[in-house]
Amino acid sequence: MTIKTIGVVGAGAMGGGIAQVAAMAGYNVILRDIDMKFVDNAIARMEKFMARSIEKGKMTEEAAKETITRITKTTTLEDMASADFIIEAVLEKIELKKEVFQTLHKVCGPDTIFATNTSSMSVTEIAAASGRPEKVCGMHFFNPAQLMKLVEVIHAIQSSDETIAATIELARSFGKTTVEVKKDSPGFIVNRLTFPYMVEAARILEEGVASVEDIDTAIKLGLNYPMGPFESFDMGGIDLATAIMEYFAKEFNNSNYAPPQILKQRLRAGLIGRKTGEGFYKYKK
Repeated sequence: MTIKTIGVVGAGAMGGGIAQVAAMAGYNVILRDIDMKFVDNAIARMEKFMARSIEKGKMTEEAAKETITRITKTTTLEDMASADFIIEAVLEKIELKKEVFQTLHKVCGPDTIFATNTSSMSVTEIAAASGRPEKVCGMHFFNPAQLMKLVEVIHAIQSSDETIAATIELARSFGKTTVEVKKDSPGFIVNRLTFPYMVEAARILEEGVASVEDIDTAIKLGLNYPMGPFESFDMGGIDLATAIMEYFAKEFNNSNYAPPQILKQRLRAGLIGRKTGEGFYKYKK
């Protein structure tokens, strides 16, 4: 299929990053959120990101301006009617994702493909509620989408081969490397492996085995990871990490995935990471 216009629903860190990647690849983009301030904030982040690229000689001012001109801002899902391919990047709440897809199904033409950027939730369940399950799959980008090379493409039980092929081709046109998740399972590949490690890091801290700083240092220097588990908690949000752990524990019926108390205590204190300026570390707001 020919894809010229991409709709991105959700203008947060992930949605804004995906929209920028698509626009930089030459696609027309429709970026939507529930309030224009979120869309405007996303555009401002793009401009800041590209300004740094210009300073480093990785991008021209003309290319940056052209990228922004390819993006149409909106607060209504009805404006997605002209999109050939839609990537949903709203909050990790499965009922919200279902609601978005149900509305999009009524708005969009029958050939439009829907992809969810969920990091862990059931693509099959989302597809089943969409009204066009064979046209739905997972397309999991990593944060920041502008820099991270990987995209997981996830089969829902109902996804057609054509849908998967078109999604892989699109991701590669963004300059990404794809891996195909052939069976829809919580966490797919990366988060299925990552979250047990993060749970165990929290337990090590809770047991007093080592400090936050030493655990992070050990992982960065011992395993050559770019950041430690507690830096990862703070970057992604302790609230989101805890929700994913609870989802895993329920879906796999295995309490080993459940969030340790030390994470729940952080949530109760409102210390959820960079969004508040303080999590396991303190950050400038």
